[in-house]
Amino acid sequence: MEYKKSQSLSEQAADEILDMITIKKQFKVGDKLPNETELSSILNVSRTTLREAIKMLVLKDIVEIKRGKGTFVKSDEVDNFTLSDLKGHSSDLADLLEMRLIIEPMGVYYATKRASDSEIEKIIEYGEMVEQKILNNEDRTIAEQLFHNAIAKASGNSFMKELVPIISKAINESVQLSKQYEKATELTLKDHKLIMDFMKDRNAEGAKTAMNLHIIHTIDSFGFNDRLI
Repeated sequence: MEYKKSQSLSEQAADEILDMITIKKQFKVGDKLPNETELSSILNVSRTTLREAIKMLVLKDIVEIKRGKGTFVKSDEVDNFTLSDLKGHSSDLADLLEMRLIIEPMGVYYATKRASDSEIEKIIEYGEMVEQKILNNEDRTIAEQLFHNAIAKASGNSFMKELVPIISKAINESVQLSKQYEKATELTLKDHKLIMDFMKDRNAEGAKTAMNLHIIHTIDSFGFNDRLI
């Protein structure tokens, strides 16, 4: 029997709230979230599920609960890190990209096999956001992070989820550097489409190969060819 571990309803609700903050920009840092009754209705979940989702976001430092006042947005950073977490040297990025090459192809392999239909839909939604950001010449950093992070989370492996900040750091730095390399941006469009197409078809081997090529293209575009030897 194929092992499959899908997101819980509370995890899905947490992701939806995160979308409202980071992608849809419905709430800014310092804003108060709707009350429990209203927000559970918006998300179509029970109040118990919503409380669990809020707890998850509190642990990630995305929101904070102020007793007697409500729940407020504390941060709009995906996985709560900034570029200052990196030393800024090219070797850091090369190492991070190499780490992605080691873990992400198998991550997308298992995500393609194990993800629920709703998780696949969310991954595709994020991928299409990246595409629109590129076509509109807008910053795609957050959308790109969410795309790859959603794949990692959908793998159903708890240790893979712990690596999300590492993946995000590499993507954050890569997007900034890719602005200097038109080829890297063009390849991202093509590579992401391949990954999404294979995931839609539940073709795990194809998705793994596409992710592998995507990261290799990035490494090559940035001149870290020695990492491919």
